[in-house]
Amino acid sequence: MGCHIMKTTIEIADDLFERAQRVARREKTTFRSLTEQGLRLVLQGRQAKLRKLPKLVTVRGKGLTDEFKNASWDKIRDEIYRGHGS
Repeated sequence: MGCHIMKTTIEIADDLFERAQRVARREKTTFRSLTEQGLRLVLQGRQAKLRKLPKLVTVRGKGLTDEFKNASWDKIRDEIYRGHGS
C-alpha cells in the first residue's frame, strides 16, 4: 500500500499490555500488529455509526393539526401506532 509508518509512544494499563502480549504470542504476531488491528476495528465501528444516522427529512407544511398542537407525546405516539399492534 505504500503507507508511511509513524513511530509513537502510548501509555496503557499494565494488565491490558500483558493481555495483549499474551494474545500476540499465542497468535504468533506482534503487539504492534495487534494494536493496529484494534484501532482499525474501533475506528471502523465509529465510522459505521456515523453512516447509520438517517438523513434529515423535512416537508413543507403548517405544522401539527389543531388536534395535536398541544398534545402530549403519548397521544401522538398512540396515534402513530394505532392499528399496528403496540
